[in-house]
Amino acid sequence: MPLYYSSKPRRRWKWALLFLFGLLLCFGMAGWQAHSAVRPKLPPLAQDPTIQVYFNQSQASVYREPYRSITRYGDNLEQILIDGIGQAHSTVDVAVQEFNLPLLAQALSQQAKAGVRVRVILENNYAKPWSERNPETLKERDRSKYDEFLALADQNRNGRLSPKEIQAGDALKILQAARIPIIDDTADGSKGSGLMHHKFVIIDRQQVMTGSANFTTSGIHGDALNQQSRGNANVLLNIASPALADRYQQEFDTLWGDGPGKSDDSLFGLQKPHRGSQSVLMASGPVQVQFAPTSKREAWSSSVSGLISQTLAASQRSVDLALFVFSEQSSSNQLQQRQQQGVQVRARIDPSCIYRSYSEGLDMLGLSLPDHRCQYESSNQPWATPILDVGMPKLATGDKLHHKFALIDDVTVIVGSANWSKAANRDNDENVLVITNPLVAAHFRREFDRLYDQAEVGITSKLDTQMAKQLKVCRR
Repeated sequence: MPLYYSSKPRRRWKWALLFLFGLLLCFGMAGWQAHSAVRPKLPPLAQDPTIQVYFNQSQASVYREPYRSITRYGDNLEQILIDGIGQAHSTVDVAVQEFNLPLLAQALSQQAKAGVRVRVILENNYAKPWSERNPETLKERDRSKYDEFLALADQNRNGRLSPKEIQAGDALKILQAARIPIIDDTADGSKGSGLMHHKFVIIDRQQVMTGSANFTTSGIHGDALNQQSRGNANVLLNIASPALADRYQQEFDTLWGDGPGKSDDSLFGLQKPHRGSQSVLMASGPVQVQFAPTSKREAWSSSVSGLISQTLAASQRSVDLALFVFSEQSSSNQLQQRQQQGVQVRARIDPSCIYRSYSEGLDMLGLSLPDHRCQYESSNQPWATPILDVGMPKLATGDKLHHKFALIDDVTVIVGSANWSKAANRDNDENVLVITNPLVAAHFRREFDRLYDQAEVGITSKLDTQMAKQLKVCRR
């Protein structure tokens, strides 16, 4: 019997195919429009051939996040790190306070399996995989970090982690599976330094990638549990300089000693030998580097804070600050002197720190505030001629201004892992760079201008309320 099809079913199939094609086209266009709706607001800036600068909230770039699938403004700092690590031929050394990015861990794992020697140093508080921790025993801050990890790793969203999910989503377990050696700041036999606060990668002893960002979702992309978050405001520098890489390699090797499970010859914190500022002459200009901490037995001028103050003292026209914490009195005093000589000083400080009793932001506003014990800092020096261009940038809920940079005369940049605090100077493992390079400075100018817009500055209602509340408590 011959096969026979009527024309009606054939037309039905034809219309069904056309309808399906139309749906696919509509969804495709909707997806394209959603992606293209976020377009760069600014043209890209030229990069120095040897010092590239990237900001995770840059308005000149757009990328799609790998974990939350959000298209947003910013440079993808994780991908920049992955690309750099992928170019390594012999060695990759990582020193970072905190690390929870699975894709970055996979990049290190792949290099280790390819025969590249990979070593990792962490802060002891973050050296244990999150999947090995009991969330019921964690303090509130660590519990929120565990919840962040769970949101990353729990792919089927059933509230439990399978071995497969752990191996794919726990960054430290990925490193362990690749047999990458890891130590923390208890490897010297102590309970740990103030903080192992570095954030740097050395590649083939030729290249350094460093800045203010921890290698975490909140430090680079944004909080996994908060769709509005765009990550703490951070910077990453990619510097091609064997001479500078050698300085960082010396620091890493001092911390590393002979590695894990052997003798306690690692040196962290104040156990490290003192090294003052070291200068490296690059083709594009001089770069100074210094590592913290510095013992009180050494001259304060030879410390990281001393280097910062000496650099501020050379300012002629302007100093713009973008700081998470600013509590170093000496730097505030130096800025006041420059301001009295006609240098324009402006500051953006993280909202969680700007109105603390120890904040130099209050000094700059000509104010002082007692602490919870109703005591004033003994060295406090409110500015005789206050400035009002001190304030908090507008940030997405949950995000922080995590920068630690100063832009001086649009030529020189102070940047690194160190907050401008006594702890960073005297206790923590930190690094600070002073870069004299107008092309590099232009990138920091753009970032400061971004933070400058829509900021709350001067004597705000929040500050008035906080001062009145604290003074009322202290009058009792």
